[in-house]
Parts: sequence; structure tokens; C-alpha cells
Amino acid sequence: MKAIPVAVQLYTLRDETEQDFEGTLRKVAELGFDGVEFAGLGDYSAKEMRKLLDELGLQAVSSHVPLEQIENNLTQVIEEQKILGSRYVVCPYFEHESEADYKNLIAKLKHAGEECHLKGITLCYHNHDFELEKLSDGRTALDTIFGDTDSTQLQTELDIYWLQKAGKNPIEWMDRYQGRSPLLHLKDMTTDEEKFFAELGTGGVDIDSVLAKGEETGIQWWVVEQDASRITPIKSLEISMNYLKTKLPYLF
Repeated sequence: MKAIPVAVQLYTLRDETEQDFEGTLRKVAELGFDGVEFAGLGDYSAKEMRKLLDELGLQAVSSHVPLEQIENNLTQVIEEQKILGSRYVVCPYFEHESEADYKNLIAKLKHAGEECHLKGITLCYHNHDFELEKLSDGRTALDTIFGDTDSTQLQTELDIYWLQKAGKNPIEWMDRYQGRSPLLHLKDMTTDEEKFFAELGTGGVDIDSVLAKGEETGIQWWVVEQDASRITPIKSLEISMNYLKTKLPYLF
């Protein structure tokens, strides 16, 4: 099995980083994560953050950047990624009211993706469950987003929790976008009616099959995210990382 490294989406630790960004990153490194996916840099500049990451032996994998920033401040976004050492910018969420909004989104992503590509950065799109709704032509919104763009303009960051919550099989989606899925959000889901976020290996998502599929479909980074937890976020990540260490021996 290819040694696909593991990062954490720092949204999981949003309260912790607000209080002590450096100390939180130290805990992330101690847990054995190889890298981080940013959801903002707090009070740090990109240069300051890169220095801290280098000290801790962590890699900047990608950054979730609001669509408004991607649309209106892309030059700075790209420059920050280059300073951080990150290769990926991710559009994390999209508010919509109609099909026309998706058409506007696609146009914006095409333009930004082409600019990113020219600068050596890859633009990705992160899904939730609502993009699995079908549009008037019978395609899901997510298939429309990727069907109406090409791999140089846009790649995927599939989120397996939201795929499964929408009633989809994550493996089928990994196959569908094989070679176009450099990043994947690893999440689990409780098996009760609430379908709450669960630590890896404790819920009903077939994480083992997802991990086994990674090399074949071209995954470059696993990204662990726990949107919410009934225990502390650090303990939650520890449980998930301990599970991954039993499945991915190279993490030891």
C-alpha cells in the first residue's frame, strides 16, 4: 500500500487554535499527523505560519478559502499558498438558492481554477450532502460542477461523510473521479437516526474500503475532519488517528 500521508482539517480545532494556535499545532504533530489543512491562519502571517510548520515537521497540505476570497482576492490567496508550501486551494462551501446559482459558481470556479493552474496551484471543491440533489437535467449538482469543468480547472475533495449521508456510496464516487481526487475527507457517521459525526472506526462508514481504494484512485492526502464531537476535539482526533495507525502501518 502506498504511504498516503494524513492531515487534519484545522476547522476541527477551531476553538483550540483561537486560544493557542502554536500549542494546538504541537499537539497535532504529537498525535502523528503529517500535515494540516487550514481554515484560516488566525493572527499569523503566511511566513510566520510556514516557520512554525517547519519547526514542528508539519506540511501545509491545502487551505479552505471562502468563495468570495477565491473570486475577489485570488492573487493573494495563491501567494499565501506558495509561502505555506501548499499545493491546493479548496472551495469549502457554497450557498445557493437556485440552479442558476450553480451555473454562476461553475463560471467562477473555471476562471479561478485556470488562474491557479497557471501558478502551479490546484483548485478543489469540497462537497456537502446538498450537492447530491438532482438538477433539472437529471444530473446531481456535484456531477454538474465536475462535468462542466475539466481536471486542470477543478479537482475534488470528496467528503465521505456527506456522500454517505446523502445516500451515496463513497467508493463509487472515488471510482467516478479516479485521478481527479487528490484530497479526501475521512469522516465516520453514527449508525443511529441522528447520523452524527463519529470518530473513525466507530461508525457505519466503510472506512477500510475507502483506505484500500486510495492508491488506485490517486489520493495524495487523507484529511481527517471532525465537524463536531461529543468529546474534546483533541481526544476525538486521537481516537481517529489510533484507528488509522491500525490500518496504515506506515504511520508508526
